[in-house]
Amino acid sequence: MKKLALLALSLVLASAHAETIRVAIGTQDTTINCATGGLLIRELHLLEKYLPKEGKYKGVTYDIQWKNFTSGAPLTNEMVADKLDIGSMADFPGANNGAAFLKAGKQSLFITVLSGSTLGSGNGVVVPKASSITSLSELKGRTISVPFASTAHGMLLRAVAAQGLDPQKDVNIITQAPEVAGPALQANKIEAHADFVPFSELFEHRGIARKIYDGAQANVPTYHGSLVAGEYAKKYPEIVVAFLRAALEADKLIAAEPEKYSELIEKVTGIEAAVTYLYHGPLGLQTRDNTWKPEYRRALATSIETLKLMGRESTLKAETFVDDSYIRAAFKASGLDYEARLKNYDKLPLKANDALTGKPITDFQRVAGIWLVGEPKMRHYASIEGAFADLRKLEGEGKKARGIYVHDLVHRIKLLAPNSHFVVDAKGQLSAFLQKDAADAYAAAVKGKALDFAAAQAAAKAR
Repeated sequence: MKKLALLALSLVLASAHAETIRVAIGTQDTTINCATGGLLIRELHLLEKYLPKEGKYKGVTYDIQWKNFTSGAPLTNEMVADKLDIGSMADFPGANNGAAFLKAGKQSLFITVLSGSTLGSGNGVVVPKASSITSLSELKGRTISVPFASTAHGMLLRAVAAQGLDPQKDVNIITQAPEVAGPALQANKIEAHADFVPFSELFEHRGIARKIYDGAQANVPTYHGSLVAGEYAKKYPEIVVAFLRAALEADKLIAAEPEKYSELIEKVTGIEAAVTYLYHGPLGLQTRDNTWKPEYRRALATSIETLKLMGRESTLKAETFVDDSYIRAAFKASGLDYEARLKNYDKLPLKANDALTGKPITDFQRVAGIWLVGEPKMRHYASIEGAFADLRKLEGEGKKARGIYVHDLVHRIKLLAPNSHFVVDAKGQLSAFLQKDAADAYAAAVKGKALDFAAAQAAAKAR
């Protein structure tokens, strides 16, 4: 009996000393660029695979907590309040995160990029569908809404200034969350709205708005990434690396099957899979990338400078805010070459055969894609005219497209075809453009004709 009592006591004492470690992660599910640092890790239970279980972590119980946000600012508030350990957001709110931590006498670290564009694509400005406005310069004297303190806010301030306009005097910028902006656009209650991934394209896809400006026109890099509270990273570096290994696996999975995981993201968020595919599919609007390319470091420095435009002075420095040691360790533990990926700027490649000819697609300037309702995979085409001609045939058979994609000839970004501008040349070749003025200029240069989506479909049929 005495031995049993001692054994029971030892078990109680062991249990009392067993550590429970919190892993509290803030996500932005509807900001689909953060999917590989949040939604996919959570839904596929990837973090549990990599959390350390040996050494000082032997016998540890992990209290994994997930909390979803619609933007970076409230996520930052909870990180600073020590309610979250890790969070994902864009470069500009990330800069605000670092500044907020310093103001509170703490430190956060930007530990990885998740997805971005060295050209700046991803943020955009839209106008109501029926608006006559076709360019940013036409917004002088008008009201533009934007989620304040977001990466789109930073883009808008820079883009307006680049037009020679004073953001404080020449336009009226008001704050508005995307869930409010959508109905406002539909009801023509606002003249323009600037937003981050994926809302410009989502509003386009839902037929309530038309994109007139893409961040690629500013050629200012932008990205989304993950941050960690500095003290947490110092105390539990192995857990931070485990999180990043889970992010790397999520990235690998969605690269291999973008349609499948776009469907999962739609199931969780309501963001249509066709819009997610625009970003995460081959030759996507942005590139998933976990390395700290010089352009992304510069983007962060620009975001810190942009804080000053909002009157938020800070001693935050990009060179000390970014810490790539954890992602480098995650690459090594996952058997990946960080330096090779750091030097690689390629988007997820398109390795496909033309849906009409069966021949491999080798020229990607004018490729197009159609994702039909009820089909698990995209149909790829070597030319826009081939895709549009086939679309007519498919629609005649009673089939319906859930997504139609083309690529801007100027900026090389993927577009949703129904809201794009087109030019048909003398040979019947179609080219796509984001901007109407670019399409008009190209039409004049090649002695072609500028067309809208319906006319481009008709031109493909006539051919």
